[in-house]
Amino acid sequence: MPALLHAGSIYDIAVKDIDGKDATLNAYRGKVVLIVNVASHCGFTPQYKNLEAVYQKYKGQGFVVLGFPCNQFGGQEPGTDAEIKQFCTSKYDVTFPLFDKIEVNGAKRNPLYVALAGETSPFPGDIKWNFTKFLIGKDGKILNRFDSKVTPDSPEATAAIEAALAVK
Repeated sequence: MPALLHAGSIYDIAVKDIDGKDATLNAYRGKVVLIVNVASHCGFTPQYKNLEAVYQKYKGQGFVVLGFPCNQFGGQEPGTDAEIKQFCTSKYDVTFPLFDKIEVNGAKRNPLYVALAGETSPFPGDIKWNFTKFLIGKDGKILNRFDSKVTPDSPEATAAIEAALAVK
């Protein structure tokens, strides 16, 4: 499916939401999107609070955070989608969209992550850990990649988000 790797077609990639319903990212076309592989039992899990705060701060300007649970790093996301949703909403008051648990590396890498981190990405390479973030511009192009240690509300991430939102 090489066509999915071209910038702008990220919106057509089939995903499932946290409730198991078929979806695409088409609903987010024209928005600035921060895609994050998340986990409930990780040292970086408190970033859920930062992700929600950044989402609340910028959502009125056309920004959205999308969380994709992943259990590939130290088994830190062992729960079912229902358990993940319950954890995120009860412990961190998450309101941004969450999706089905996926693999971000390896032979079963989700097509979304093939586009985000595959050979044709501007930021190629395996995902190193939970809470790696990809910033997508309004045009569907991948603008930036932040590793786990870069919090969503860090000066670096905030500057990139604000710059992407400023693009007409």
